[in-house]
Amino acid sequence: MRFFILFILMLLPATLAAEQGMIEVTAPGNRQPKMVVVTPRSGTANARPEVAKEISDVIQFDIAMSGIASVENREQLPLSGFIPGSATDFGAWASAGFDLLVLSEYSINGDELTVEFRLFDIPGKKMLTARRFLGRVKELRRFAHAFDDEILLTLTGEKGCFTSRIVYVSTQTGNKEINVMDWDGNGPLPLTRNGSINLNPDFSPDGREIIYTSYKRNNPDLYRRALSNPAEILLSSRKGLNITGNWSPDGSKIALALSKDGDAEIYTIANDGSKPVRLTVSSALELYPAWSPDGTQIAFVSDRLGKPQIYVMSANGGNVRRLTTSGSYNVNPRWSPKGDRIAYSRLQGGAFQIFSVGTDGSGDTQLTSEGSNENPTWSPDGRFIAFGSKRGGGDGIYVMRADGGGQVKVSRGGGSQPAWSRH
Repeated sequence: MRFFILFILMLLPATLAAEQGMIEVTAPGNRQPKMVVVTPRSGTANARPEVAKEISDVIQFDIAMSGIASVENREQLPLSGFIPGSATDFGAWASAGFDLLVLSEYSINGDELTVEFRLFDIPGKKMLTARRFLGRVKELRRFAHAFDDEILLTLTGEKGCFTSRIVYVSTQTGNKEINVMDWDGNGPLPLTRNGSINLNPDFSPDGREIIYTSYKRNNPDLYRRALSNPAEILLSSRKGLNITGNWSPDGSKIALALSKDGDAEIYTIANDGSKPVRLTVSSALELYPAWSPDGTQIAFVSDRLGKPQIYVMSANGGNVRRLTTSGSYNVNPRWSPKGDRIAYSRLQGGAFQIFSVGTDGSGDTQLTSEGSNENPTWSPDGRFIAFGSKRGGGDGIYVMRADGGGQVKVSRGGGSQPAWSRH
């Protein structure tokens, strides 16, 4: 179905300043800034309250999860006018204790939707940035997420990840199938429907394809497919295991564990499945390779000292060093987008918990403590970590801030082994 999205950049001095760095918005007493999101108004007689509510809810969830501000939704507007050209009553909002204000207006013509957003600095009495989106009504959540990305760029100097997606293993059908969803769990779509066991999905660097292991031919083989096309490409069906595949940052290679020569070892293959190169040589099990953002190193799991630990090596297999020194069972490493930390899972007290450690082994920090939690994956901006968790009598995909705060379930049902798109 044909659709298009028009991003119109309003040429505002504050926006131009944001391109050079963050816009500093402070709150009295060094408290966390407070943002108010006013329910969007319709610019035409064709008002759709459910559209307005959904837009407000998306903005509130994104910004609250980011931790940059506390957020409230409000219906009433202390305004003398409205978008465009309105005079905002900053004094009324300041008296109510708010520092940031989001106003928006939408209009609907058939299936066409236009939304305009503006972000204001209340103490400074100025507009910081604005965006207008034109597309289909079904795109309204994406429009709101895209403006939230702009809010983070304006306030922090770094674009948000709110238009990114998460691929994961779903158990909704009773089988282990691969699904994809928006970062907040909305719009889940099945990618496999083979009734078999499908595991360890990973996004290509451009976000258009995934790889995963499937047992649909009675062997754990590695497959590749585009999100937009159900046709599958068999990449590796070598004897034994073809598992825990991870795409290189430039998309040219895939690191994975193969057991074609005996015990599982770390290999790389070309993205078409050819040219296998063995990187580890050990009598131990080597699994879960994870590329560094610059493609020069690979983290992996080895039990060469008797228990699974996280190791790091050069991308050619040299310079192997042990990373984790605490805990006796550490698995599932994933490198942060900035390359400074590695998240992983540790078996502790009979359950797995998510930890984060510096790439030099320092600053080993526990991030979860409830339930059992595995397979951490970083958001493309490094602000969040998604993970699979068993808690509260069920399992699902959860998201938290990189410091462990704000843990919330985002998947609509059961799920595990998430992988975050890289943009």
